[in-house]
Amino acid sequence: MTVMTSDAILKRVRGICLSLDDTAERVSWGHPTFTVGGRTFAVFEEYKDEWCMCFRVEKAHQPLFLKDPRFFITPYIGKQGWLSLRVHASPLTWKEVRELLVESHRLVASAKTASSRRRG
Repeated sequence: MTVMTSDAILKRVRGICLSLDDTAERVSWGHPTFTVGGRTFAVFEEYKDEWCMCFRVEKAHQPLFLKDPRFFITPYIGKQGWLSLRVHASPLTWKEVRELLVESHRLVASAKTASSRRRG
């Protein structure tokens, strides 16, 4: 089995993220960052010499993910429901990756909508 390079993984992650509504890519802190309505919903980064995909989940679901050693709480923003997936810890299941990114997009987009309603 061939291990995917980080560039190949980023290309697939980028394709998934940019296929979702109202998304864009920018570089933040040197990392490819994907946004919905200007708010971050996914980041592809190297952390402690490991390539990771960071995304948001329901905070109550974090402990379920953390039972799997592929996942860890994203530094600095984990308390807000963010997790990181070690992309080389085991072969990626692209269906799972897509579901994680779609859910993160949904959570961030709905939080943006709720915030807009409160201001309006």
